[in-house]
Amino acid sequence: MKNNMITQLSSPTLDSPSVAEKRQELVAYFKNTWATYESLFSLINHDEAYFLRPERLRHPLIFYFGHTATFYINKLILGKYINQRVNSRLEAICAVGVDEMSWDDLNSEHYDWPSVEEVRNYRSEVYQLVLNLIENMELSLPIDQDSLAWIILMGCEHERIHLETSSVIMRMLPLQWLTADNAWQSCPESANAPENSLVSVPAQTILLGKKAQDKTFGWDNEYGALEVEVAEFKASKYLVSNQEFLTFVEAKGYQSKHFWCQEGQAWLQFSQAKMPRFWRYENNQYLQRNLTSEMPLPLDWPVEVSYLEAKAFCQWRQSLGDTYIRLPTEAEWACLRENVVGEQSQWREAPGNIDLAYYASSCPVNRFGHGEFFDVIGNVWQWSESAIDGFPGFKVHPLYDDFSTPTFDGKHNLIKGGSWISTGNETLASSRYAFRRHFFQHAGFRYVESDIEDVPKTKVNEFETDKNICQQLDCYFGEQSLAYEDYGQQIVAHIKTLLSNNGVQTNRLLNLGCSVGRVAFELSESFAHIDAVDFSARTIQHGVQLQTGGSVRYTKTIEGDICQYHELKLVDAVPNSKSERILFSQGDGCNLKDIFKGYDVVFVQHALETSYDPASLLRNAISRLKPSGLLIILSDYHYQSQHTEQSKWLSGMKINGENLFALEALRNRLEPKFNLTSQHELYRVMDESARNFTVDKCQMTAWRMK
Repeated sequence: MKNNMITQLSSPTLDSPSVAEKRQELVAYFKNTWATYESLFSLINHDEAYFLRPERLRHPLIFYFGHTATFYINKLILGKYINQRVNSRLEAICAVGVDEMSWDDLNSEHYDWPSVEEVRNYRSEVYQLVLNLIENMELSLPIDQDSLAWIILMGCEHERIHLETSSVIMRMLPLQWLTADNAWQSCPESANAPENSLVSVPAQTILLGKKAQDKTFGWDNEYGALEVEVAEFKASKYLVSNQEFLTFVEAKGYQSKHFWCQEGQAWLQFSQAKMPRFWRYENNQYLQRNLTSEMPLPLDWPVEVSYLEAKAFCQWRQSLGDTYIRLPTEAEWACLRENVVGEQSQWREAPGNIDLAYYASSCPVNRFGHGEFFDVIGNVWQWSESAIDGFPGFKVHPLYDDFSTPTFDGKHNLIKGGSWISTGNETLASSRYAFRRHFFQHAGFRYVESDIEDVPKTKVNEFETDKNICQQLDCYFGEQSLAYEDYGQQIVAHIKTLLSNNGVQTNRLLNLGCSVGRVAFELSESFAHIDAVDFSARTIQHGVQLQTGGSVRYTKTIEGDICQYHELKLVDAVPNSKSERILFSQGDGCNLKDIFKGYDVVFVQHALETSYDPASLLRNAISRLKPSGLLIILSDYHYQSQHTEQSKWLSGMKINGENLFALEALRNRLEPKFNLTSQHELYRVMDESARNFTVDKCQMTAWRMK
């Protein structure tokens, strides 16, 4: 039986014999994605529900309603495909904050949320803008990662991801805020669960990773290649059902700390959980919450839990026998996936409860068979034992550098196989999504049996290897290069002199372009509060790691392929830091959130020359200062077309036939409201190798507001 849900289109292939046909396919896929997302949110029957927070670790639904549309605009601006924002305030508020990363600000008191009507109108504008782009853009085939069409696909697949996250949050809303709809009906079938058993899987070699020449869209972490030798193992025939998990609940599994890892025990103390998140016990019976309804616990449906709960169940199950029970690795799941024929575009009918093909809920675990197993794909995502990391050959996509790398921390585990609401890229065998181990998705698990001595270990890359990030870490925290003083200390010494000479208050500082955080750490003794903001999550995550007491490891090229490995800790690098005074945030200097205001000092740290719109960034920085505040600009003024269109450069060009240099350009923009109080030359050294260096002569100017 199929429901009346919106039929999902397959994720478009990247090639086609006809440009016109491919354009129409992109139009149809964009419309299909947008309509499905709007249909999901139409289940909310009162605007007040958009601002509730049933999940403390995530934003209210108003954020997610706006987020997927702002994603298009922010990426199109960054890629220089458009040059004007639709609603800068909304695009700042709804830019980041989907996971409780340290730089995601989840405090709703910091947000002046837009009204639902404003977001609806905004979405309508973005819809027309993107549709016009697709219909009129230059299109060459095959679509590659540098094309506008790739960004359109990225936006579509991003919105499909948030079908999942948004529907999970809706399941946590009180039912009074949702109205059932025929297009989103739960499965009506339930019975006793089949008895689970273990099925042997032979040893084999598995090649993980999406090939560069693959014909479908992929996220950056999916590409690369990793060959894995998988030893023989046994896996559960079915996903763990509600009935099977109920035995763990009734055995007081949630009250038995010895079944829970240290992280799991901390989560139990925080959550006070006694059963899965979507269960409720009332009048001597268990109930399960689905998307828009509640029902007696369907015993033969898969249980939906966090990784920590799944792990505790495995520990309990192991205590009942002599074998070692655990969750499967990514490679072991890939062995099972070979039982499923083809990919989404090749299915005449979905071979599992996936792609919104059957229900807006899970269904019995014995409904969809794949060889000797059931639900290898679909029904619910399956937690794995593998923490996510990049494959060999991994490269960050330049327009979405914070999709994957912030999760390469050993704290995000992969989920595999997709759920009933997984569509598009999420249905593919190569898809890789990871969440914090205490997070809830439409996710459950199956277990495997193996020898305790043969537990597969997930290798997480503990060293930063991106050359640009490593150079920044070494520049700010490494040993002195050549005869020049440490760059971070040069900066801080000059700023402290400026503060003293100008008699500036030192209550609040905005460090715009904070990089890896060295300057903020050094100045934290001088300021009561510092907002350290950077466009790239990949740089600020290192500042956050140091702030929270962790160590940062990075590589430094010595010669050719020979590297040194360095490890640093804040207590050693900046022992007098008052790091608790710093709030790191990912943000766009051209479009900051309203909370960033009222600063005594704004320090623009190499943000001008790396901005896509330096004039806009400068205006934003000025607007955040208090009267008589101090603006400090540090720059090498080396504008490059890869970051900034030449038409947006502030200097380094001819105006009316005359050369326009950097200091004069700043005077022209600032002197009506500011006095230039000082200028200094600083020298920044970047090590290319032990015998090759790049030395930049950078200028620091200080401007006092009149």
